[in-house]
Amino acid sequence: IVHLCLRKADQKLVIIKQIPVEQMTKDERLAAQNECQVLKLLNHPNIIEYYENFLEDKALMIAMEYAPGGTLAEFIHKRCNSLLDEDTILHFFVQILLALHHVHTKQILHRDLKTQNILLDKHRMIVKIGDFGISKILSSKSKAYTVVGTPCYISPELCEGKPYNQKSDIWALGCVLYELASLKRAFEAANLPALVLKIMSGTFAPISDRYSPDLRQLILSMLNLDPSKRPQLNEIMAQAICIRPLLNLYTDVGSVKMRKPEKPLAAVPAVSHSRAGGRVASARPRGVPVGSARTGIPPPLSSIYTWGSGITAPFRLPMLNTEVVQVSAGRTQKAGVTKSGRLIMWEASPLGAAGVSASWGAPAGPGPKALLRAHGTRGAAEMSILCVEWKTLEPCLDSRRRPQVGSPAVGRALAGYCCPSLRQPKIVEALLGYEIVQLACGASHVLAVSNDREVFAWGRGDNGRLGLGSLESYSSPQQVALPPEQEAHRVLCGIDASMVLTVQNRILACGSNR
Repeated sequence: IVHLCLRKADQKLVIIKQIPVEQMTKDERLAAQNECQVLKLLNHPNIIEYYENFLEDKALMIAMEYAPGGTLAEFIHKRCNSLLDEDTILHFFVQILLALHHVHTKQILHRDLKTQNILLDKHRMIVKIGDFGISKILSSKSKAYTVVGTPCYISPELCEGKPYNQKSDIWALGCVLYELASLKRAFEAANLPALVLKIMSGTFAPISDRYSPDLRQLILSMLNLDPSKRPQLNEIMAQAICIRPLLNLYTDVGSVKMRKPEKPLAAVPAVSHSRAGGRVASARPRGVPVGSARTGIPPPLSSIYTWGSGITAPFRLPMLNTEVVQVSAGRTQKAGVTKSGRLIMWEASPLGAAGVSASWGAPAGPGPKALLRAHGTRGAAEMSILCVEWKTLEPCLDSRRRPQVGSPAVGRALAGYCCPSLRQPKIVEALLGYEIVQLACGASHVLAVSNDREVFAWGRGDNGRLGLGSLESYSSPQQVALPPEQEAHRVLCGIDASMVLTVQNRILACGSNR
């Protein structure tokens, strides 16, 4: 039994594995004691940390680190045949490589290395090896003879009953690397004899040609039937394909992804009429008092103008003293993002000069009225504002690239179309583990693209606009299965249809065909 607990001392989540000692056989008791013994010897950032063990109610309790991102097997399963980038594969692989190297330097065999025993942090960027229940502590020349481990990852020498040492873990590591590259196990069969036959013959499907020859050769070398011909861990680390990912692990700690700065557009000089009727260019922006230049007041960092819907000339919106990097306009609202990642919105003033409702197209008094509202979403690294019809949908990415949503009508489309309207940005919790790079909003549905080229859709499903193969509506993101070998580059939403532009320059469409 495994419990998720909160440690009172530092409010940290920990896992407590409860092992009932009384009901255990002698071998099970030895395995539990062995796990404690092994965990005490290990101290590595890519290995689940051991805290302590104690007895309570005739049960052995082992307290260890909690990894909220699930297992690597679950991560691979959720890919839905969408292959990983080679850089992502190597980023995961070198972490497992370093962890296994640490285990072997302590003269320990893992003996059950598999994707189900490799855990991820909440951002799914750091991997940690766990489950040392059947590990074997070796002397310098000893070899383990017991046949243990998960059948799909068992090495050929185990199938033959031969002794083995660290090279059996190398085989399992090769199986894990193959699984990362192909999203399926290297060796699978309907029954154990057929599985053993496959392993003994070393036959497995080749990985995709999209990966480099170096990666394919590395997998082949680790899955060599002859243990003596499999590379040692330090030999794998010295290979050219692993050097850069290994260096990146230590050189990009604390780094922040930066976007290329965009050059601001040159200010358009206002045009005024001279006494002679000629046109004279003025560097003073519209709405700034003439005397401000003489009084030394600095010009605003940004000026935002709107026109249309009855406003015949550009009208300057009220503005905070901050730099705006992106704007979008809907039917009743305007929205912008500041350089510091703050969301600002402009709405039509509710009352005109005569006490009646005013709109953007019906200016009251001397000119149009607008209300400025600032939303406290500081800390956002990137934000994308989308104003659709009468709704303002504001998906954004915070400093951890988690999607957030908000605004009057976003409840129906982004945070769940059956939810109440929201006035403040709200995180879409279902996408917390993904790095969202692009969003598109329709009148009542949303599409999102992750950095791994996955597509997610939610909202109204009428006409099949979500691309999920049904007309069902969903209040939370659902992964869209793309055709084989197709990866999403960009998504677009219409009123009742959707389109996906793929990396392969194909257009995929779903929804109304009217």
